[in-house]
Amino acid sequence: MLKAVVDTNIFVSSLLSGKGRPAGIINLWRDARFILVTSPSIISEINGVLQRPTIKEKYCISGELIDKLILLLEKDALLVPGLSNVSGAVPEDPSDEIFLSAALDAEAHFIVSGDRHLLGLGEFRGIPILGVQEFFELLKKER
Repeated sequence: MLKAVVDTNIFVSSLLSGKGRPAGIINLWRDARFILVTSPSIISEINGVLQRPTIKEKYCISGELIDKLILLLEKDALLVPGLSNVSGAVPEDPSDEIFLSAALDAEAHFIVSGDRHLLGLGEFRGIPILGVQEFFELLKKER
């Protein structure tokens, strides 16, 4: 089965709208169409972004919903340490390196992102970095 690291922006987008390709990707994970790879650093970033008052209040995201998502990630995703050394791989935004590190730890097949710094890499050490639409279409073909 395909293993993929999914960037924080996809989780946030899926919660904010509940529709569109980001939500579709999360739903395909929930339907066991791929193995979601995550790490403590990625979970912490997702939690931190969703806890921001500008997001939490503007979009009426409850603490309970955030807690459920975090628990779901800890329980149902493939949790890797995210300790592979990728220092300097994304000089424009080193915070994005957590996704590369998790992908290497898990020997993931893909990294999925909407982030221009990651997408600009195209691939990292043989792991393709796909946009949301591209990955969604790939999964739909895998039926």
